[in-house]
Order: sequence, then structure tokens, then C-alpha cells
Amino acid sequence: MESRLLASWRYGEFEGMSAVAEIMSPGHELISTRIEERSEGGRVGYVTVNNEAKYNALPAEGRRAIGEAMRALSHDPDLRAIVLTGAGDKAFIGGANVSEMSEFPNARVAEEGSAQTHYACDSIRRAPVPVIARINGYCLGAGMEIATSCDMRVASRNAKFGMPEVRFGLPSGMEACLMPRLIGWGKTMELVYTGEMIDAEEAYHFGFVEKLVDQSELDAATEKWVRAIVTAGPRAIRLQKELNRDWERMSIADAVQQGIRAVGRAHLTDEPRRLLTAFKNRKRNK
Repeated sequence: MESRLLASWRYGEFEGMSAVAEIMSPGHELISTRIEERSEGGRVGYVTVNNEAKYNALPAEGRRAIGEAMRALSHDPDLRAIVLTGAGDKAFIGGANVSEMSEFPNARVAEEGSAQTHYACDSIRRAPVPVIARINGYCLGAGMEIATSCDMRVASRNAKFGMPEVRFGLPSGMEACLMPRLIGWGKTMELVYTGEMIDAEEAYHFGFVEKLVDQSELDAATEKWVRAIVTAGPRAIRLQKELNRDWERMSIADAVQQGIRAVGRAHLTDEPRRLLTAFKNRKRNK
């Protein structure tokens, strides 16, 4: 497995994704991005929040930089997966920047700041490949919304989760609206009304986190998911991501029909035939 820094792109300007890149944007010092060439084929993007001294809290420009990173990565036709994490072992994303929020001069500026959280979350959801949240500590407020927007979440046992906005005179908005589908209305109401934190074991118990491991095992657990994705059919993975978004907005009847169409679209290439034939040959040779 090889990772090399070979290219860069500027804010809003895609230059190509042949290997690893770094973001040049107003929030570039807060967000780093690299692309890893995989021996299995394709590439994997890694997006890291770099504000370790402040528990990876993000001002509006940092949240926008996450969105820009996701959208730039999405242009790579050979991209297979994206891993989002925070630097160090204390925090994934500790929320928005409280100092910045306390100085908003009016409602319009406050709404613009909130819109950057939505931009980051929406860019994650629109990415054509699975986005894995590698949660390595505090995951609060905007950080929990961003994690909710990811496709899969793996956390270390030292992780803490919470939606503390009401304690600062604010409602939990933006992609907090996704949480009831993931964890149910009751647990969502508990989090957004009390502002209290929960530990990783509880988050795992009620289904916010799909995999819970010791801190020392976090990279290996993340890699196990990544490897499973990159060894699957790349077109199938992209069709599945698209179908997952369709499921959210469709009735059961419409979702079934969309799934039938997705299977048909998969057969527009030889990927199903190749992978099914390879599977049959492996069974035959056992």
C-alpha cells in the first residue's frame, strides 16, 4: 500500500486526483486531505480535522473546507471510499467554534454560519462513495451532525457524544434532523433537550456507532471496512450509495422499483458477470 503527495488543488478549482492532494482554501490550515493508492485497485481519500489543541472544534471556514474537500474528492472516478477523522486521540470534531458563535452580530450572520455545517454534511451525503467516520474522542454538536451524515461510524471506547446547543441558547438544527432515523426519536429528544453527553458504550448500544473498539484498534477496524469496500465492485458501491439516498426519500413501493432499476443499471457493464464468474471459479477450485 502506497501513499504519495503528488498534486494539489485550490479552493473551488479541481486540478485532478491522480494521487494525494492537499486543500488550499480559507480553512486549509484546519483540514488536510490525502489520497491513498490501493494495491487492491482504486483510491481512498482521508480527510482530517487539524485543530487538536482545541479538540478539533471548527469555525465556519473549517466546516466549509470539509465540504470543499468532499466535493473535490468526489470528482475522482477511481475513488472507492473516504475516511473522515480528527487529529490526535482526544476528539473527532468537538463542535463549532464557540468564540466565533458568541460574536455573531445578527441573525443573518448566524444563519450563514449554520449553513456551513449543512454544506459540510450535505457534501458528505452527496459523495458518490461511502464515507466512514473514524471517531477518536469527543464528537459534539456540529461534529455529531457530521458523523450522522457519514455512511458508517467506528469509534474508540474513549469517545463521547452530545448535542449541547440548548445549553448555549440554541436549538440543534441542520443535519440533526437525520438523527431520529438513525437512533430513534426518543434518544434524539434526550440528546437535543438535555444537552448531556453520553459515552461510547451507550452510543453503540442504541445504534449511533456500528463498531466500537479500543483506541489501539481504531485504525485496524477502519481499515477492515475500507478493504471490504475497495475489494467490492466499484460500480456496485456507487450504485448502492445512490440507492441508499433514494431509500430515504421514497415510499417502500417506490424504493423497491428503484432497486430493480439499479440492478439493471449494474448490468450495463460487465462488472457483475466478471465478479460472479470469479466467485463461481473460486468455489469450483476449492
